[in-house]
Amino acid sequence: MASKNLTAISVERIVPPKRGQTDIFDKGFPGLALRVSYGGRKAWSFVYRHGGKVRRLQLGTYPALSLAEARDAWRLARQQVERGNDPNETQRREAAAMFEAVMAEWLARDQAKNRSIAAVKRLLNADVLPHWRHRRIDEIGRRDVLDVIDRVVDRGSPVMARQLHVVLHRLFRWSVGRGIVAANPLADLDLPENNPPRKRFLSDAELALVMRAAGDLGAYGAVVQLLTLTGCRRQEIADLAWDEIDGDTIRLDGHRRKNGEGLTVKLSAPAKVIIDGMPRKGDRVFSGSRRAALGHWARLKEQLDAKVAEINNGPLPHWNLHDLRRTLAVGMQRLGIGLQVVERVLGHGSRAGSRGGVIGIYQAYDYDTEAAAALAAWGAHVMALVEGKKPGKVLPIRGKR
Repeated sequence: MASKNLTAISVERIVPPKRGQTDIFDKGFPGLALRVSYGGRKAWSFVYRHGGKVRRLQLGTYPALSLAEARDAWRLARQQVERGNDPNETQRREAAAMFEAVMAEWLARDQAKNRSIAAVKRLLNADVLPHWRHRRIDEIGRRDVLDVIDRVVDRGSPVMARQLHVVLHRLFRWSVGRGIVAANPLADLDLPENNPPRKRFLSDAELALVMRAAGDLGAYGAVVQLLTLTGCRRQEIADLAWDEIDGDTIRLDGHRRKNGEGLTVKLSAPAKVIIDGMPRKGDRVFSGSRRAALGHWARLKEQLDAKVAEINNGPLPHWNLHDLRRTLAVGMQRLGIGLQVVERVLGHGSRAGSRGGVIGIYQAYDYDTEAAAALAAWGAHVMALVEGKKPGKVLPIRGKR
């Protein structure tokens, strides 16, 4: 083990060994070592004795941690040793107190059986971790929580902000129970105000524009087109796996759906063409680069809006992907398709909508045949719009009386 008077320049110029690794100790700073590996990696550590045993504390890698910063870290660690403490144990406790570590433990211990755990993870990863990843959870206060929630409200997502409030409230309440934090910063904090239900749906002309624009946007565009043709929710299609497709039918288990009930979707001819045109790159039907699940939805939506504006010589009034589901519902009813059939297409629960209350208990008919016909009619209608043809007349598909 070599010992040298290290300088910023000498650290930069150290040549890696031809094999293995070597420690170079900083003379004048007992125990401070720069470990150099044959691949060129350089990492700072502090070698010390505690409880009669020699231990090593990892300080960080070079050049992210400079020589001066490594010496500062060494001073703090050495002070702990002089007080009889083990800096490795201190480092472990510090890491365990970081919000990201607590969040991971909460997901594993409290949310493992939550059917919506994937949605909870997406919410936290998108709207919380970027701001709190490097913070101790016991240093996060009510103002920090309000800042995170208000950002979601301000971007026009009050429903998601309410969901985030509920998730964070449970996470902090669990943390109080585990003795990780002393108090829940969301205690007695009102939910964000909820906006009235959206009524936005796309006109025929707008729908045709979106379908055409989506055709130029790869996997994301295919998802948008399939959402239009099936009325499914975004993640039901975005997370679609090849083994959930049986010929011309999509079969979704209850754990994949918001209401926990399974759903079968009979694909119309144009919907089947979209799926058949997707290359098999893995288990998922739709994936981004490196076979990863589609993400960055806001950015992808911006690309779609830009393409629509290019075709249309101007943008459409604000709309979101969920409006496609409402567009299908309104469009099908305009085609003369009965409400009960539309609700079956949308996969509303057996106790929701027109099948709520006593009717839901005694109404056992599944409307599968009518739903398949409705999706076929809707698919033909949408494609006629895309191709600039006048949609043909559709015979009414009513629910059984």
